[in-house]
Amino acid sequence: MDYSWTPEQDELYAGILRFARENLNATTLERDRTRRFGEEEWKKCAGFGLAGLCIPRESGGLGLDCLSTARALEALGRGCSDGGLGFSLSAHLFACAVPVHLHGSPDQKERYLARLASGEWIGANAITESEAGSDAFALKARARKEGDGYVISGEKSFVTNAPVARLFLVYASTAPENGFLGISAFLVERDTPGLKAGRPMETTGLTTSPISSLYLDDCRVPASALLGREGAGGSIFKDSMGWERSCLFAFWLGALERQLEETVDHAKSRRQFGHPIGSNQAVSHRIADMKLRLEAARLLLYRACWERAAGHPSELAASLAKLAVSEAFVASSLDAVQIFGGSGVMQEIGIERYLRDALPGTIYSGTSEMQRELIARALGLPPRRP
Repeated sequence: MDYSWTPEQDELYAGILRFARENLNATTLERDRTRRFGEEEWKKCAGFGLAGLCIPRESGGLGLDCLSTARALEALGRGCSDGGLGFSLSAHLFACAVPVHLHGSPDQKERYLARLASGEWIGANAITESEAGSDAFALKARARKEGDGYVISGEKSFVTNAPVARLFLVYASTAPENGFLGISAFLVERDTPGLKAGRPMETTGLTTSPISSLYLDDCRVPASALLGREGAGGSIFKDSMGWERSCLFAFWLGALERQLEETVDHAKSRRQFGHPIGSNQAVSHRIADMKLRLEAARLLLYRACWERAAGHPSELAASLAKLAVSEAFVASSLDAVQIFGGSGVMQEIGIERYLRDALPGTIYSGTSEMQRELIARALGLPPRRP
């Protein structure tokens, strides 16, 4: 097995790491405190090509495969201290732009892909509802056929980028009696009458990522807004989650690498009782565990990406990767706070922000419990009976 990166992938990683360190961190602390989305930082990322990493070149993207996309996001996560920005960028790319690329009609691709890939338009995904979270397809939002279009009504929760998005990928039921097979996906532009984003939510972490509810009140869209065929929403969402559970979490691999570097430096320089605290086994063993989690999670994630890039994506591999990275981030963030002690809980130091940003990761893109359920089903264990 060959674990080496190509010269092109190494060059991409180094370039993004340098770009992020030089351009994206100056205002992170202030924006975290004020819960402000980094518009200028978004524009810089978009100008560098990060809003369209895996979108084809003919549509304005960089045309990267899954493996190279993940490598690029790992570099961004290592160099950029703004977790909310990375989260918004990834949600835009994997939950909106990628579905348009994979399932859009020629007209839809022509209208939207270049705008999304350039970052001119920010994309958002609207599937979660108050009673449809882990049970993602128990949707109450409805889309009824009327004349030469559809009328969509419903309320969506926790829509990442909703306050700033120009394009929403909205999932609604067109045939409720068909369950999973009755879900359809629609591309809805922000200025469509009947569509309204709610007030930004105040979350524990990812504070610079704008998130709100989305309201659709008899929102009328043309038939051309339907993404794919009617009833294909379930499979479109599944494709999107495959990309998201792999590539999005590469950003957090980069953050874990940066966190480890900062913790090692602190353990070397911080002295207690006349010695660096890193000489204490209680500290050094925590750091060894942080390294173990990082490398184990990295191997699982890149295996999932390699399988997708090779043309045989695996839901099992993606679930294992998502579970490993998200839970490693929480555990290692707790270790980092403990090792930094009092300074670990001070906002201006930045260590406690790792923990706040890590906590939502075990919930979004499918909870840890749902990932374990998917893993169990893939191993052949019987499903829970109703």
